[in-house]
Amino acid sequence: METALQTSPFIQGVEYLAIFFCGMGGGLAAVRKQYDMFTIIITAWLTALGGGIIRDVLLGAVPPVGISDRVSVLTALAAGCAVAVFHPEVDKMKWSMLAIDALALGLFAVNGTSKGLMYNTSGMTAVFLGTFTAMGGGLIRDILLNEVPMVIRDRHWYIMPAVLGSMLTVLAWRWQARGAISLQVEMVLDIVIVLLVVAMRICSVAFDWQLPGAVPRSRVHLPAVRFRQVHHRDGTHTIQKASPDGERHEGTR
Repeated sequence: METALQTSPFIQGVEYLAIFFCGMGGGLAAVRKQYDMFTIIITAWLTALGGGIIRDVLLGAVPPVGISDRVSVLTALAAGCAVAVFHPEVDKMKWSMLAIDALALGLFAVNGTSKGLMYNTSGMTAVFLGTFTAMGGGLIRDILLNEVPMVIRDRHWYIMPAVLGSMLTVLAWRWQARGAISLQVEMVLDIVIVLLVVAMRICSVAFDWQLPGAVPRSRVHLPAVRFRQVHHRDGTHTIQKASPDGERHEGTR
């Protein structure tokens, strides 16, 4: 059984393009670390297909697509070879790489979620699988290169669009499974979901939209507890703690 997006040769072509540029982004990170050619190619492959490998292992769909789909693997390896040669030009393509990375984020989230639903997982499990597919490659890349993972250090919208896209994919899938919409309409909805993820990611960087951190607070809302040390003639002393209701608790030392 195939997902709605996989039934379109055009969308498959776009996905391979996303794999290629995603791999170039991973390979570029290895180039910046001045690693050898083999490491550059492996980093590109893991960045492009690592999320799908995690998803397939969790689903028990072995061997994973990341090592069994010839076109995907060759595309990822070609990306590593290309960035090893053209890394100065790739390094200048900041917004182009951002757009392709956002496209890969959306495509991987939708396809990862759909594949989870194909294996009869729950909606919540499918959302996790879609999110892992979208961010897993970048996570593996950063751990491999001893960097703080992008999903942690980038406060712009990164994981949130992937989660939202995965949730919307579950809704579209269930509507189609219940006969409320046709397979063609589901494919259109999936494309819209991908574009929504891309728009959210790019706009968050362009307009510096950041997720909030911990709530800033300066006052602690806990009852004040006071201790008093009382000395006795026999040389011992007691520690007295006054509880909020005025009761005292004593301990002898």
